[in-house]
Amino acid sequence: MPEPTVPDRTDTPAVALGPTALVLGAISATGTWAPALAFVAFPWAIIAGGLAVTLGVAGIHYARHGTGRLWTAIAGTTLGAIGFVGTTTLIWAISA
Repeated sequence: MPEPTVPDRTDTPAVALGPTALVLGAISATGTWAPALAFVAFPWAIIAGGLAVTLGVAGIHYARHGTGRLWTAIAGTTLGAIGFVGTTTLIWAISA
């Protein structure tokens, strides 16, 4: 008899929110704090940081309901916030 095709509780797109936020947060933080990449990665760091915070907060919400991992969502949110705030502060300091 074939395996049932009923989806499992972990078969949901919400599982990917935390890891996606972690990757985007890492890109954002690296683009902000690596001097060699800072001027090339400014727009990417801002966009990736904002997306990381948004997806990370959603990932935290779903992880608290039992879908996905909490630590990846928290790490992605933190890195995204660091990258976004760092890049925004750097741009503000240069333009002043």
